[in-house]
Amino acid sequence: MVMMTHLPRLRQLLLLQPKFLSSQSRILRSPLIRPPTFLRSLMGSSSSFSSSSSKLLFRQLFEKESSTFTYLLADVSHPDKPALLIDPVDKTVDRDLQLIDELGLKLIYAMNTHVHADHVTGTGLLKTKLPGVKSVISKASGSKADMFLEPGDKVSIGDIYLEVRATPGHTAGCVTYVTGEEADQPQPRMAFTGDAVLIRGCGRTDFQGGSSDQLYESVHSQIFTLPEDTLIYPAHDYKGFEVSTVGEEMQHNPRLTKDKETFKTIMSNLNLSYPKMIDVAVPANMVCGLQDVPSQAN
Repeated sequence: MVMMTHLPRLRQLLLLQPKFLSSQSRILRSPLIRPPTFLRSLMGSSSSFSSSSSKLLFRQLFEKESSTFTYLLADVSHPDKPALLIDPVDKTVDRDLQLIDELGLKLIYAMNTHVHADHVTGTGLLKTKLPGVKSVISKASGSKADMFLEPGDKVSIGDIYLEVRATPGHTAGCVTYVTGEEADQPQPRMAFTGDAVLIRGCGRTDFQGGSSDQLYESVHSQIFTLPEDTLIYPAHDYKGFEVSTVGEEMQHNPRLTKDKETFKTIMSNLNLSYPKMIDVAVPANMVCGLQDVPSQAN
């Protein structure tokens, strides 16, 4: 793991950002996006991310009620500027569509990392408002969608792709989406981990077919084997964090740094309350993107 304790603060933060972020991918100063932190301000004001070969446009969006991150990725080097959304939320669909329209993107896929229990997915509304958008989820989730993914599959937008890695444990159907390893793909790599790995934490394992044993194996075999500078973008954050790295979580995650038996003990003693949205969210999300969307519109 690269130690950065002696580097200037600005250089430390810039080292954590994907090399292919284009000049068009600067964070917008608008209510559509979570209020910027110091790191985000640096990202928005720096021109060091511009390159003649840049092709990735990337946005991290936030829904405050469920503390859910939605991610927008697009290949802006392609004539159509194809794009995808990861983990869209029904309540912020209009925000997402406005941003996509303003940036001149063509949304192709609305993807979920798993069947969420804390919010209703926005894929159904997106499909209604933008006919032709395909909803995407893992086959192992058991839910409905237009496209079902299995481990090793690739989802492409232009010349950028995401690799599918099975990371069950939070739920039986969780997957992590990882950018490619080739030199023409965004570097450092990016891992959209859903609830498998949170920043300094992980998703609970006490419902929806969850298993602490399985989650531990998933993380250590599918995520912690990625390069240590791989950027981790989780589905949620409750403490004000936005991005981490594989190396950071391998060193500092208070749960996943433990041995498996200790981890299982920690997870079995969390004593978490029953998710307040689960009885609404899970039935809706089990028909991912195909629910009776007019009833969700208001």
